[in-house]
Amino acid sequence: MHVVVLGAGLLGVTTAHYLAREGHQVTVIDRQKEPARETSFANAGLLTPGHAYAWASPRAPMILLKSLWRSDTALRWRLKFDPGMWAWGLKFLANCTAERNRANTVIKVRLCSYSLAQTAEVTAETGITWDRSQSGALYLYRDPDHFRAGRANFKLLADEGVEAKTLEAEELASFEPALAHMKGRFAGAIHTPHDESGDARKFTVALAESCKKRGVVFQLGAAITRIERKDDRIIGVETDPEGPNGGRVQGDAYVLALGSYSPLLTRPIGLKMPIYPVKGYSVTLPIADAETAPAHFGVDEANLVAFARLGDRLRLTATADFAGYDTSFVPSDFAHMLKVAHELFPRAAAFDRPEYWACLRPMTPDGPPIMGPSGIANLWLNTGHGHIGWTMACGSSRLVVDRMLGRKPEIDDTPFLLSRY
Repeated sequence: MHVVVLGAGLLGVTTAHYLAREGHQVTVIDRQKEPARETSFANAGLLTPGHAYAWASPRAPMILLKSLWRSDTALRWRLKFDPGMWAWGLKFLANCTAERNRANTVIKVRLCSYSLAQTAEVTAETGITWDRSQSGALYLYRDPDHFRAGRANFKLLADEGVEAKTLEAEELASFEPALAHMKGRFAGAIHTPHDESGDARKFTVALAESCKKRGVVFQLGAAITRIERKDDRIIGVETDPEGPNGGRVQGDAYVLALGSYSPLLTRPIGLKMPIYPVKGYSVTLPIADAETAPAHFGVDEANLVAFARLGDRLRLTATADFAGYDTSFVPSDFAHMLKVAHELFPRAAAFDRPEYWACLRPMTPDGPPIMGPSGIANLWLNTGHGHIGWTMACGSSRLVVDRMLGRKPEIDDTPFLLSRY
């Protein structure tokens, strides 16, 4: 079977890996000139079932409301005339009940835990390296009440098998020496020993090279302009004829893994997907003093700033900006996370040499991604993974490929079907 995979990010390349491993002919198409040049390029670097909570929660509407006049909120909502955003927003609000939040979080954490095991298998099988750290994540709490609430909320993940240890303030200072100077400023932390971190781009690029050795063809620099549908089948994909690999590509089956851009291509063929882009920001700094750099990765929960050491670099991420398909940024967008990082690790990084990045994270209104059959006979979906696509990537692609090949997936994939909407 010849499968055409649309997208060369984490989801597209991992899909290609599992298909090629089964002996299928695979062609991967992407508008960028190399894999992992969009959402997978400079993400948080965290593979964290311990942070799999669904964004749609009882607290989310007030956070979004405050963001209309404040710039320091974790979620930013910008008022604009965008029917897609408002339609998505209404579905998001419908999922902001305690009951729906719990159900969606359970769905996500089960996929995350399964995917973490799949990532380990892929790494062992291929021998690829990606600045992997298995030191476990630290979720830091500055306020005693927030710390108590965090421990109570974590029970939901613990019930699903996510192991965690509570660290009181005194223990935290010795557990993570890089935070010793912050003693007294944190009420405590939660450590999840099986969470991991690593460079998603390095993983994707290395896995793409492994795929090429298995015969996978990458048509890069080929912007997809149209998906052709005839009756109940896809009959081809058109790419920009002026590109280096432009033209028409045909296959027996197709997998859509284009993240935030997925709905733009499926709408003309009668397939509506409730995915909306949410802009995320990251900054990468060279490590200046390895002795004071963090040994663990994690999240400052009060500021919702994530940090991870990726080899000789420190990656910081923060903010979810509902700004449509705008990927522009200015240095002031990174001021908050840099301020927090300078407080946490004042000597660890070269703060005068930042590398800025912004990307679009494909969010569904309930939280779980959209995967599996599309309702069109030979089109499969692997998209909508939001802010935690690195954690979910290998597991998601394994589920989709198993379903494509007629095998029963190892975990229940029904919560991820497009038909749930």
